[in-house]
Amino acid sequence: MPPTDVTSLIRTELPRLAGSLRKVGELILEDPAGVTHCSAAELGRRTGTSQATVTRFCRAIGLDSYQHLLIELAQERGRGEVSDWGSAEIGPDISPDDDLERVVQVVGSADLRAVQQTIDRIDLDAMERAAQAVARARRIDVYGVGGSGAVAQETETRLFRIGCSVRGWTEVHAAATSAALLTPADVAVGISHSGATRETIEPFELAKERGATTVAITSDPRSPLARAADIRLISTSTETIFPGRTGSIGGRHSVLVLIDCLYVRVAQLSYQRASASLALTDHITPRHAVKSRRTR
Repeated sequence: MPPTDVTSLIRTELPRLAGSLRKVGELILEDPAGVTHCSAAELGRRTGTSQATVTRFCRAIGLDSYQHLLIELAQERGRGEVSDWGSAEIGPDISPDDDLERVVQVVGSADLRAVQQTIDRIDLDAMERAAQAVARARRIDVYGVGGSGAVAQETETRLFRIGCSVRGWTEVHAAATSAALLTPADVAVGISHSGATRETIEPFELAKERGATTVAITSDPRSPLARAADIRLISTSTETIFPGRTGSIGGRHSVLVLIDCLYVRVAQLSYQRASASLALTDHITPRHAVKSRRTR
């Protein structure tokens, strides 16, 4: 698997697990260091399940075996010990009584970690194929709602600036209408943290039916959105345990890192067009800047 934290993978997969498999995941997240000293049979006893259940859990999150899980946990612990983020000392929890200094440390650590993990696990081949498709596309649709809708609009802004014919769609009826008009010369980009947002999947699948190249940007490589995609770009989100902070800003930063890499690569691949577009628009922002008045 890519060099990212297995505990982040477990947090991503946990909502989709039920019963005994979920118990195994919860105990690993509660005491990852302790689990590294357990056999599969002992972990089964500690969770009130069985050795077979532990093995099924490992396969459910995409690992080959329990031994693979132990190796990933040990490597994650090693990365934490040499990391300068301080996350090993701070931990992911925020309580209502924590002071502001701790809040800033925990949130900052989680967000930085999410961005770095996303960078570490970027599939360069997938990024290149996505950039090639976008650079030569006749038209580009970008679908996203809620927080992902803001990212879709940001994607539109960046690509439009370098001469791409692109539109960000955040309303499902308009998105589906646009998707129905796509052709094999076009590209559809679907953005969803969970990869399970129906309002994004619906136009995305329709775009695929129309023959457009489909690019999924999600944190879950096994989600419905990812399964429907020709190309998958995977982000990471390291959550803090505090009410209301699921789908954190850190996760959105991670997606924006992917968008930024895609944008720069597309600009490289369409350099003459991008340069001409930027030259024609560079004057607009400075012209609308308010000049400060100097006081004597």
